Amino acid sequence: MKLIVGALAVALLAGCVSPGDLQKGDPSLKVITAKDPKRYALCVFPKWQDARSDSSMSETENGYRLLVASNNMTDELLDIRKSSQGSTVTLYQRMAWSPGYGRGEMKQAINDCL
Repeated sequence: MKLIVGALAVALLAGCVSPGDLQKGDPSLKVITAKDPKRYALCVFPKWQDARSDSSMSETENGYRLLVASNNMTDELLDIRKSSQGSTVTLYQRMAWSPGYGRGEMKQAINDCL
C-alpha cells in the first residue's frame, strides 16, 4: 500500500507545472505599454476572469502577476513589471500551440488594454 501511495505522489508531482517552470521557457508574447503595472493589471484581470473563472492576480515586488491554473498546472502566466516606459508585459503559456479554453479572449484582453 505504501508503494502505491508513493508512486501516486511521484506521478502527481511529475505533472505539476509551476509559474517558475513556465518562466524558464520562451514567452509567447512580450510587449511594452505606457500604463503603470497596477493600471494595466486592473484592466486585464476582469477580462481574464470573464474568460476563465480560475484566474488570479497577485502583487509582486515590481508589478503584478496574473495566473490561470488547473489541475496543479499553471496554464497561463502574465507578468507585468514596471519599466522606464511604463510596463513590460510578458505572457507565458504552458501549451502555446493549443487553442485552450478562454485563451483567445485572454490574448485579446492583453492587446485591448495596451
